[in-house]
Amino acid sequence: MTVEAEVRPAVARDINRLLRPRSVAIVGASEKPGALGASVLANFVRNDYPGDIHLINPKRETIDGRPCIPSVEALPDGVDLAILAIPRGAVLDTVRQLAAKKVGAAIIFAAGFAEGGEEGMADQLEIGRIAAEAGMVIEGPNCLGSVNYLDRIPLTFIDTDIKAPSPGGVGIVSQSGAMAAVLAVMLESRSLDLTYSVSTGNEAASGVEDYVEYMIADEKTRLIAMIVEQFRQPARFLALMDKAKAAGKLVVLLHPGKSSAARESAATHTGAMAGDYKLMRAKVERAGVVLAETLEELGDIAEIAARCPALPSGGTTVLGESGALKALTLDLAEELELSLPALNDDNAPALRAALPDFVPVSNPLDLTAQGLVDPDMYYRTLAALFQDDRVGTIFAGIIQTNPATIGIKLPPFMKAVRELKPNKPVIFGGVDEGAYVPAEWIEQLRAEGIPYFPTTERALRAIRRLSAASDRDHSRTDAAPASVPALASEHGVVPEYKAKALLGPLGIAFPKGQFAATVEEAIAAAEAIGGPVVMKAQAAALSHKSDAGGVALNLVGAEAIRAAWDKMFADVARYNAAIILDGVLIEAMGARGLELIIGAKNDPQWGPVILAGFGGVTAEILQDVRLLSPDMTKEAIVAELGKLKQAALLHGYRGSPALDVDAVADLIGRIGQLLRGEPRIQELDLNPVVVYPKGQGVVALDALMLVD
Repeated sequence: MTVEAEVRPAVARDINRLLRPRSVAIVGASEKPGALGASVLANFVRNDYPGDIHLINPKRETIDGRPCIPSVEALPDGVDLAILAIPRGAVLDTVRQLAAKKVGAAIIFAAGFAEGGEEGMADQLEIGRIAAEAGMVIEGPNCLGSVNYLDRIPLTFIDTDIKAPSPGGVGIVSQSGAMAAVLAVMLESRSLDLTYSVSTGNEAASGVEDYVEYMIADEKTRLIAMIVEQFRQPARFLALMDKAKAAGKLVVLLHPGKSSAARESAATHTGAMAGDYKLMRAKVERAGVVLAETLEELGDIAEIAARCPALPSGGTTVLGESGALKALTLDLAEELELSLPALNDDNAPALRAALPDFVPVSNPLDLTAQGLVDPDMYYRTLAALFQDDRVGTIFAGIIQTNPATIGIKLPPFMKAVRELKPNKPVIFGGVDEGAYVPAEWIEQLRAEGIPYFPTTERALRAIRRLSAASDRDHSRTDAAPASVPALASEHGVVPEYKAKALLGPLGIAFPKGQFAATVEEAIAAAEAIGGPVVMKAQAAALSHKSDAGGVALNLVGAEAIRAAWDKMFADVARYNAAIILDGVLIEAMGARGLELIIGAKNDPQWGPVILAGFGGVTAEILQDVRLLSPDMTKEAIVAELGKLKQAALLHGYRGSPALDVDAVADLIGRIGQLLRGEPRIQELDLNPVVVYPKGQGVVALDALMLVD
């Protein structure tokens, strides 16, 4: 569909010439109804564009009473923006002509470039080259253009009528033009103000990262909503998220592509299992991005973030009016892992005093129908919750019924927020979707910074997404990066015996063992270790030893060692005669325990990530793994391990002893320190890692590294 990151030059030009042009040229201007050029011109006229408009059409002298010039060559030098409403075949030559006339920016609607085959890709690359050489900002090709709501400038063929300049609010960046338009309609229907909407299309010469950077710097854009199918400059995007956080701006993302195939990796299980979508998600969420699962959820998250005085964080308290709703909310909260602080008659005296005696204090709270006869109860309840530091977010799931009923319930809500001015979000959701609620009531709620939702479930899901992002901000470790000086001499696949020698000094536990280059050394090593031993073939070219007969278990005595040595070398030679073994690793046979896989990958675009999950067949069949950032605290790592599908096995399932989860977290933390200190490590696989009962630690039975 598009040009890859490494072949698209970064935009270092003035995007203002595209989004805030003082002069525009419409190449392919037309007066024919429905033609793209006619629609673009109609948008400019409808929205009272104050700048110069140059119409280009060789077959017309005037269009709608405006003068028309025959070609780009007839333009004055230095026009800010050209909009190309022309067929694909004429685009490349037109871009060359625009560059010669020093036009600052261009928008290309036409499709059929990178998504159309080799010729289209070649033309798209040439567009990027011309743009870089000429210092042009080019949006597209294969896009729907942009809209500048701040200055009422519609740069699209989609019918656009901006009633008044926007005071500022949400910026939209989307690779899909259709979805950018859909999202804009959705947000406007919620009375949210927009700043810019940009569809980047094929990103020949500018991409989502460029427009995100522009909107971070724009003081009127307070929230950025994105729809992205592929990040072409991941490292740059992650760095921009640091800038967004510093500027106090939230980024919300919808990213189609969960089902995309994982990248293949020749060396480790970890590389194959840390697929594109999972890796992207782990990295962007860690960078502070809030991910939405659906388009509807993207709008819901954006509404809360744009409208509330503060983002949801900490515990959520739910006000309801039904015992059944209370039970449903508890079910949903458990599914979402939404924290509901425990409130009761004893620990919430202010709330107790606000309620009738027959209404027990709880969370969720069932106010019953008492509010119809005592509407002030809503005010008193909110006032008590505003003062409770355990409550980070307040959600009211209210039965609306009809205008008369909602007219009784809503005024005390708005009065409480208006008079008491809480520093925590208050969110309103109806229980009975479809109940008629007069639009003026919804607008009054929104005017007080209270988002309105037609259902409770949608609101709670959006609250959870935002509160989870807040939780991640407090989970960064202060542990220093770790270095391994001896790693400097290693390149490519590092075999097990060398990997263990490098990793052992970092505190990573391995079985007692010795490397042996000869059979006599193997016999001596086995005698020194004592007891049954395992023999494992060692060579950089032999990543998965068991496939080649490179593992022998429970060996006791010199004769067993000699026999295993001869058989192993013969089996490996039959498997692949080109593999020359360095020797073997002799290790003590360990006690049985629960097997995990712990590994790491330094993705060339996204950077380092750690994978932890259950080993054996479950790793690949069930995909029961978590992707972790290398900078996480021990507490955060333990919490992530608790989200594994089989996490119950770690905590004493069916009478078995609780396992040493702290030791697992310590191991992962050490790997994180290593990744941050040694960026040359491309992949690391500890598989399996055997976990023993609490207090008895962990042992990594195998280790494999890939070093740049």
